[in-house]
Amino acid sequence: MISPTNGVRILVATAPVDFRKGHDGLAALVSNELEQNPFTGTVFVFRAKRPDRLKLLYWDGLGLVMAYKRLEDHVFAWPAIRDGLMKLNHAQFEALFAGLDWRKVRAINTRVPTAAE
Repeated sequence: MISPTNGVRILVATAPVDFRKGHDGLAALVSNELEQNPFTGTVFVFRAKRPDRLKLLYWDGLGLVMAYKRLEDHVFAWPAIRDGLMKLNHAQFEALFAGLDWRKVRAINTRVPTAAE
């Protein structure tokens, strides 16, 4: 699986998109409708009208990478449909991509140590 590293920003487009769009069409959608720069290394996640499909788009420094996934017997747990973007942390993205309910994944808050032990 192609998976972004932990420090990468992950944004989900909450409204369904036309899955006939390819690299350039999705990059134009990111620029024009979502008002983001598709060439920053941010992973953009798109949903189809059918809840069992997703597409990823991100710039890896050399070109645009697009990945498509379709679940066979399940559907993805998508956020409510509305216009705009929603941010996911890395663990939530991994759960979404695996077909799990990402809403049940919570980050652990830890304090930064003041000195090494």
